[in-house]
Amino acid sequence: MKKVSFAEFGGPDVLQLIDAEEPHAGPGQVRVAVRAAGVNPVDWRVREGQILKAHPLQLPAGVGLDASGVVDEVGEGVEGVEVGDHVFGEGSSTYAEFAVLGAWARMPEGLTFEEAAGYPSVVETALRVIREVGVRPGQTLLVSGASGGVGSAVLQIARDRGIKVIGTAGAANQDYLRSLGAHATTYGEGWVERVRGLGHVDAALDLAGSGVIRELVELTGDPSRVVSIADLGAPESGVRFSGVAGSVPDALAEAVDLISRGRLHIPVEKSYPLAEAAAAHIDSQAGHTRGRRVMVV
Repeated sequence: MKKVSFAEFGGPDVLQLIDAEEPHAGPGQVRVAVRAAGVNPVDWRVREGQILKAHPLQLPAGVGLDASGVVDEVGEGVEGVEVGDHVFGEGSSTYAEFAVLGAWARMPEGLTFEEAAGYPSVVETALRVIREVGVRPGQTLLVSGASGGVGSAVLQIARDRGIKVIGTAGAANQDYLRSLGAHATTYGEGWVERVRGLGHVDAALDLAGSGVIRELVELTGDPSRVVSIADLGAPESGVRFSGVAGSVPDALAEAVDLISRGRLHIPVEKSYPLAEAAAAHIDSQAGHTRGRRVMVV
């Protein structure tokens, strides 16, 4: 089978499309014929060797955590899923023609494979950081870097829970944020005052790692009310860095519920074939994404 792999840590150029042995489903797992794989910032952070404590691996290694596809092997002890089912979930080395998933759910009706691949890690992360930052219904959450996959999910989940959201993003994504129910403003000089003009901030999330931790603490008045998923230096300011996943099965169940109720939709901005994995990482690292980027198989 074809698989994206890297034999050394480094830039996008270390990614190679290789011929590899097919993986097989072990106990408690399913194997899917991959139709699409989510492109997440964690993918290139792992490729660079940034976060090995949370994602230990031996080289050469595959790339990717999220996938959607058709079940073609069911491991020992697995119930409730059959060969031929369309599922989305989380596993390892998902930039490939076949991948093993350790957590999965049936795809909601009406969702394409490309759309479905963009949800697993994104929704888990969004649910986790909303929980960790401690924001409650009726309060206001500031989201820095709100137009990407996690931001898109945070805005919609917060809206569903009765939380007001202020989102920052580039000028081109202001209408997009508003379409998701956020009060939107741009980055750049004077952004803190623009946020203050939109109301009091109870808690804040740093999703882009754009060097705004100090300002987020200033706006909330308390570093314990700020969580970052993108700035590894955040703990130096007393801010929690969240990088370890919670329950993916629970997140998938909530994603299915939200999608089925029409309360969550994350658009796919761009799709890439496996041979263009390096381009997908370059674009992901550049930021300014509206929704998700995915690999298609």
